[in-house]
Amino acid sequence: MAPDDKNRATAAAILPLVGGAQNVTSVAHCMTRLRLGLADRSLVDDDALKALPAVMGVVEDDTYQIVLGPGTVARVTPELEAMVAERRTEAPAEHPPTAEELAAQGAAIKEARKAKNATPFKLFLRRIANIFVPLIPALIGCGIIAGINGLLINLEWLPSITPALAAIASGFMALIAVFVGFNTAKEFGGTPILGGAVAAIIVYAGVANIEAFGQKLSPGQGGVLGALGAAVLATYVEKWCRKWVPEAVDVLVTPTLTVLVSGLVTIFGLMFLAGEVSTGIGTAANWLLDNTGAFAGLVLGGLFLPLVMLGLHQALIPIHTTLIEQQGFTVLLPILAMAGAGQVGCAIAVYKRLKHNKSIRTTIKSALPAGFLGVGEPLIYGVSLPLGRPFVTACVGGAAGGAFIGFFSMIGDKVGSTAIGPSGWALFPLLDGNKGLGLTIAIYGGGLLVGYLVGFFATYFFGFSKQMLVELNADDAEGTAADTDAAATATPEPATRPTAPEAEPARA
Repeated sequence: MAPDDKNRATAAAILPLVGGAQNVTSVAHCMTRLRLGLADRSLVDDDALKALPAVMGVVEDDTYQIVLGPGTVARVTPELEAMVAERRTEAPAEHPPTAEELAAQGAAIKEARKAKNATPFKLFLRRIANIFVPLIPALIGCGIIAGINGLLINLEWLPSITPALAAIASGFMALIAVFVGFNTAKEFGGTPILGGAVAAIIVYAGVANIEAFGQKLSPGQGGVLGALGAAVLATYVEKWCRKWVPEAVDVLVTPTLTVLVSGLVTIFGLMFLAGEVSTGIGTAANWLLDNTGAFAGLVLGGLFLPLVMLGLHQALIPIHTTLIEQQGFTVLLPILAMAGAGQVGCAIAVYKRLKHNKSIRTTIKSALPAGFLGVGEPLIYGVSLPLGRPFVTACVGGAAGGAFIGFFSMIGDKVGSTAIGPSGWALFPLLDGNKGLGLTIAIYGGGLLVGYLVGFFATYFFGFSKQMLVELNADDAEGTAADTDAAATATPEPATRPTAPEAEPARA
């Protein structure tokens, strides 16, 4: 089957299982997940969706998220969007609901989502993620080009080409503040181009002639954090102007005041303050790994999967981006990627221990290749989390791998990533460090191996009670199905229906 036909077939299979075109209110995607807004959640057939060959898992959050994996999701999404639009046109609802019914249904959905996910902190983190996640493809592409260019320079190959590659790799990072400002204004309800215009002040070379707090400013000072603050301020100024400026002069006055007021505050306040915060983040990350590397790696690698489940990992996205801006790479991502290594080792151990459970073994066989490449959702939601104890032993494997990389950072051999998003083996092309590419790759590869081994042995020997092994190794189909349900009830309720929002960067 041709790739286009395959993606269209996947979309066609998904659509009726989510209630049809009339039930889909929005279609979007991130790095690995198709994210659907649904009018009526009860119309979704979860089990049938999970059984589709292309579907790695489902997650319910503020949107209904179907895990398709990197690459696939970007191709299936436009097919589904076209299909939804086409079928809405062809087959309008036979019995249109009344306005009262729609209002009641909308209120019920809104209240249900509020109760589950809409804590102020989670909403804030989700907004931060919505600002930075769209930048990840450019970060990955430019990061890989930077890695190739560095290799060519070290080998003294193609000297006439490397300056061009350097320009291609660095152009996006030089202007990343503008893109952050654009996305921030869009996310907070302002005019995106005004957010980008104010953020552009930060990277303008002419700010070097301006003094603030007794110091000369430097282009780029404050980085993405300054751009974020500047664009948020611009959005509030714009909203105030829309409220008070007469409509006859709104088109002239509102943009002018928005850029002027926000720009002055950015130049004489935000750039300096955000610059101090950014410097503090870089200093703190370096100090942490230089002085407590093994312990810091153990904590970060061991707790990353629970952070993902709680949705708190999104707070790390601007930190990663700030470190990449300052140092050229983030030293945190390779450590956090060890959580995925522990998950892979855990899954292999589960496969070995549950020799008679065909259902779980089939899930592991299909999900393991994606796990090696850093896409961990199928193994987390399909294997370790429903089983309970293996999720904990997977975290132990991640802690061991993180401690391994943290130890080398403590003795001066830093391992970093030039972009966020990929994990596992997919992170190799993005690796960078302070002691040469060969050593950096060796340390990261060693960390993965430690994570695999510790995750495997911790799960093999401590991941199951005797009763769990007896129940989960039942030969007959009925026993397998029943025991899988029993295993799911042995873990806390959130494990059976994960609701944490997604972590695009730093896949587990």
